Amino acid sequence: MKSGTAKFIPTTIIHRIGNIDTTFRHGIFDARKSPDRRGFSHLTVCKAIPKSRATPYPMNSPTHFDASAKTWDSDPVKLARALAVAEGIRNSIILSPQMRALEYGCGTGLLSFALQPHLEHITLADSSIGMLTVLNEKLAASHTQNMHTIRLDLVTDPTPGERYNLIYTMMTFHHIENTESMLQTLHAMLTSPGYLCIADLDTEDGSFHGQGFSGHKGFDRKELCRKATNAGFRNVNFTTVFHMTKSDSAGQTEFPLFLMVAEK
Repeated sequence: MKSGTAKFIPTTIIHRIGNIDTTFRHGIFDARKSPDRRGFSHLTVCKAIPKSRATPYPMNSPTHFDASAKTWDSDPVKLARALAVAEGIRNSIILSPQMRALEYGCGTGLLSFALQPHLEHITLADSSIGMLTVLNEKLAASHTQNMHTIRLDLVTDPTPGERYNLIYTMMTFHHIENTESMLQTLHAMLTSPGYLCIADLDTEDGSFHGQGFSGHKGFDRKELCRKATNAGFRNVNFTTVFHMTKSDSAGQTEFPLFLMVAEK
């Protein structure tokens, strides 16, 4: 995998990769300004998050994400990661203006803002009130009409009745204890045909989150493929779409991010 370089400007963040110009203003991405979107998947960004920005709450709790919400979009790695995952989804699935999508574990909506111009409607779901508050402010500021938010925890809440052509999730699955049950729930929420996209960490040694994290230390691709197949999915494929580097880690320092795409 090739590595690229991106220079980050604090208030208006411009990524120039190859012949692509993409602009974020206050975390809002307009993909219509980037007719040529090739080249994001090989981006490698190195950034250590300052310890002062860590929250005192358990990393699996909504309270942790509530406390992180207001500064979430200020991390350029998160912006670049969302772009790379969006590019991977567009390269894997033919999106259309007739498709209705769900992003589960949406956070501040960085990924959905990148996909929004290509879909009819997106439901953005998260269990963190803080994240949804920031996201709703961004939706209002951008006058986006085809996205709406819901507070939803599919581990504890009843499964909604609406069905989607596409469901995607980024850096959420490693927070879910029972991934087999979640895959079954997401399968039930898809139309047939429909697509599930999961972007998450490959198996790692625990250095990514560090002490105090009780979720999964990434995923073995073969094992996740087996679970997805058992849940009813077919044509399960994996690609590597992003790399993250933590130079201050005492253990593993390179963290690949995979994109799993599965069909119903």
